[in-house]
Amino acid sequence: MTTTEACAPAEALLSTRNLHVSYPGQGWRAPRAEVLHDVSLDIRPGETLGLVGESGSGKTTIGRAILGLAPVASGTVVFDGERIDQAGRARRRQLSRDIQVIFQDPYTSLNPSRTVGDTLAEPLLGHGAGAKEARLRVSDLLARVRLPADAAARLPREFSGGQRQRVAIARALALRPRLIICDEPVSALDLTTQRTVLDLLLEIQDETDVAYLFVTHDLSVVRFVSHRVAVIRHGRIVETGDAGTVTTRPQHAYTQALLLAAPVTDVAAQRRRREAARRLGCTATSTPSMPCCAPRIRCSGTWS
Repeated sequence: MTTTEACAPAEALLSTRNLHVSYPGQGWRAPRAEVLHDVSLDIRPGETLGLVGESGSGKTTIGRAILGLAPVASGTVVFDGERIDQAGRARRRQLSRDIQVIFQDPYTSLNPSRTVGDTLAEPLLGHGAGAKEARLRVSDLLARVRLPADAAARLPREFSGGQRQRVAIARALALRPRLIICDEPVSALDLTTQRTVLDLLLEIQDETDVAYLFVTHDLSVVRFVSHRVAVIRHGRIVETGDAGTVTTRPQHAYTQALLLAAPVTDVAAQRRRREAARRLGCTATSTPSMPCCAPRIRCSGTWS
């Protein structure tokens, strides 16, 4: 693994060490299919760790393993000093107060037959909040994600894709979590809406100090939102480092290929990138770059 760390390590909110995830093979006596190989990551409080790789690289599986939705064959997942990879159902329910998720498709992650208000109130009521307290919190959440108060009485189909993703963000924030796993939260949105949602996530982080594991295939997006970046290929972490370094001066050939796969508007420059990608044997794909995506760097020797 190539490491380009510029920051001194600090106490992590979440750590995975030597994480392996495997599934039963297809067919009689088929060997188990190993999806993750020896994955070690750290996420600090208030930090965004971008996890980037092409489709099938295993990046979503890491998030699922943290959430207890993928079987951990070996290794550990530690949250706030507690090992959680073997946590039972009751403990997982308690952990949902601190660890939440935002899925890629906001429509399929929302119950189409329930109003937004009911969807947002459900986790609050499930963790002991009273009806009045839940209503007030729902109103506050809608204001936080810049949706009108009457949105609580509407169904998910009455919103645009970007608005539905804001509802999904509000639901993730309902219990005031310390870590949110963002699984491709903007890949299904147009570029302008992507920017709106990303700005909202950054604003919420500044206000609440929540940490994000931001899963994506797009280096331009991960550069915009992340403090540090980890690059995954075939279930292995191949490069880690601060966002500015990994997304502009990558050391690993695969990260270089990902960077070259992101289109640019200059025709001549795009031709040169394609030629360079062919020389690298690039098979990675990416979406068009975000507008005005300057790197998000907080680190200059010490973490702040």
